[in-house]
Amino acid sequence: MDKLKQVLGGQDGGKMTSRLQRANQASTLAWGTRMKGFLICFILGAVCSILATCLLWIPGFGLPVFAVLYTIGNLCALASTMFLIGPLRQLKNMCAKVRALATVIMLVCLVLTLCAAFWWKNNGLALLFCVLQFLAFTWYGLSYIPFARDAVIKMFSLCM
Repeated sequence: MDKLKQVLGGQDGGKMTSRLQRANQASTLAWGTRMKGFLICFILGAVCSILATCLLWIPGFGLPVFAVLYTIGNLCALASTMFLIGPLRQLKNMCAKVRALATVIMLVCLVLTLCAAFWWKNNGLALLFCVLQFLAFTWYGLSYIPFARDAVIKMFSLCM
């Protein structure tokens, strides 16, 4: 359990510069606080996504509300992991070679979803970008599970 706390806390033996160490020490949270923050953000993200799906079918304004709540839900779910490993390490992980493309696609789709819903007022595009958000977020999440992406690719290749 202590090793898990060290790894999730960013203390896995990696060398950081003194400036980064000072910044990390100034922003560290206790283990219990990190878990509470993670759970609150993750549950809030899930609730927003579920509520968005329920409100999708309201005539007139359902799709823009869906786009906003679904995007907020994804941002909350993404931010929840920052409580576990810290914001700096989360950003480094997001920009890692195996996740960079999924991260860029996910963030671009987040912005394009809101643009399509409010600026362009194109419901079809907003829904398409929400689907792409989901797929990119799923692909991003699978990158944290060893060999999960390979298994998904193999499964889809067998289906084809």
